[in-house]
Amino acid sequence: MRPLGSSPRNTWQVSPDLVDTVRPRPQQHPFLLAAEPRPLRIDLAAAALLVIDMQNDFCHPDGWLAGIGVDVAPARAPIAPLQRLLAALRAQAVPVLWVSWGNRPDRLNLSPSLLHVYDPHGTGVGLGAALAPQGSRVLEAGGWSAAIVDELTPAPGDIQVAKYRMSGFWDTPLDSILRNLRVDTLLFAGVNVDQCVMATLQDASCLGYDCILMDDCAGTTSPAFCHEATRYNVRQCYGFTALSEDVIKATGVTRRRASHDAP
Repeated sequence: MRPLGSSPRNTWQVSPDLVDTVRPRPQQHPFLLAAEPRPLRIDLAAAALLVIDMQNDFCHPDGWLAGIGVDVAPARAPIAPLQRLLAALRAQAVPVLWVSWGNRPDRLNLSPSLLHVYDPHGTGVGLGAALAPQGSRVLEAGGWSAAIVDELTPAPGDIQVAKYRMSGFWDTPLDSILRNLRVDTLLFAGVNVDQCVMATLQDASCLGYDCILMDDCAGTTSPAFCHEATRYNVRQCYGFTALSEDVIKATGVTRRRASHDAP
């Protein structure tokens, strides 16, 4: 028998005489997580972390937003807690997906209505425009502008998904990837929490995923009331909010229990 599948979590075994469609089932890692509006019990073995738009153009002092006068300090606030959360989740083999804005050089994946959002008069520094001082084009895939900030360098086993809308699910392979990973619980982090993070979370909820916003690992350059409204809407309509330190503590409990239970 030989394995057939793109993910170890979603693999058949095949031979000239037999097709075995019984997929491997990872050992469950359930834990109780302090969350709002209520605590919840989740299975870490069925979870993934989605980090959205933690890119130079959004978060770096020399990036696009800073270059047009936006204070990017709130967009950088998630970096430190994300560093700690990433280390804890990777230690538990939880998939990490970087869902980042990455336009085609010819911008043929962008409609006029989307271009208008960032360049309403057609004369400003919008999507695809040349960016000083880096010389990279705004959020163009493969360039410095669209790269993840240095403080959060993706690990070799992480998964990168390019998006071209507020939501990471529209016109991308994100849903297919998550289903191949056999994931049903999504932890959300990144910027802007009231825009791309929220749009992706809403679509995830509509697709049937369990959604948890990592509140301290998400930020926004919008006014503070936008973040508060996002928290309210997530808790009211789409899922839960939690803090990264509570997840880290819970993964520590999982590791200790696994070690204690080992023969």
